[in-house]
Amino acid sequence: MTKKIVVIDPGHNGQNFEHPEIINKQVDAGFGQRKACNTTGTETNAGYTEALFNWKVSLQLKAALEARGITVVMTRDSNDGVGPCVNDRAAIGNNSEAAAVVSIHGDGDDASANGFYVMTAERDPAGSATAAQSARLADDVRSGLVNTGFSPSNHLGSDGLWKRGDLAGLNLSQKPTVMVEMGNMRNAGDAETMSSADGQQQYADGIAAGVVQYLIGR
Repeated sequence: MTKKIVVIDPGHNGQNFEHPEIINKQVDAGFGQRKACNTTGTETNAGYTEALFNWKVSLQLKAALEARGITVVMTRDSNDGVGPCVNDRAAIGNNSEAAAVVSIHGDGDDASANGFYVMTAERDPAGSATAAQSARLADDVRSGLVNTGFSPSNHLGSDGLWKRGDLAGLNLSQKPTVMVEMGNMRNAGDAETMSSADGQQQYADGIAAGVVQYLIGR
C-alpha cells in the first residue's frame, strides 16, 4: 500500500463544558446552515464522558493505523482543551492530503437503543466521485466493526448506515468522510463496553480494519 494519510476526528473535547461562550458560537455548517461551534457530547449514566471515549478510541485507532504505515492527522491533540469548532475540524481534513477522514463519536439515545451506525453526507459537498468514495468507506468501516463483533444500531440508520444532511463535519468535507457513532452511551451494555479499555481497543480494531480495507481498494 502506498503511503496514505488518514485524518481522525475525536468528537467534542474534555473542557467544552467549561466554555459555553466558545462552543455556542454559531459557525458555518455547510449548504447555508449554521450550527454551534461544538457541544459537550453525552456521557454514560455513570458519568463516563463521550469526549474521553472518543479520545481513547482515537488514540488506539491512530496506533493501529500507524503500525500499518499510515500517516495519521488528529483534529485535536488532547482531551483537556476546547473545540476545535466543527468547521475548523472539517478544514483540517480538507487542508491535508487525506485519503479518508473518520470522525469518532458516541451516541446518547434512548436506553433501549444499542449498536453502531456510520454516517455519510446526504448531499455531495465534493461531487459524486467523492460521495461514492465516502459510501465505500462507510461500507468498509461497517464491515470492520461487524467482523470485530459489533452489531448495527437497532434504532437509527439502516443496517448500520445513515445519510445525514445536518452535520457540518460531513457537509463541509472535500474528502471521503464518515462519522461513526460507536454505540449508545445510555444503553447499559454499550456503556459497559465503551467505558472499558478492552472495548475501546475492539472499536479501534474494527475501524482500523475497515479503513485499511478501503485504502487497499482505493
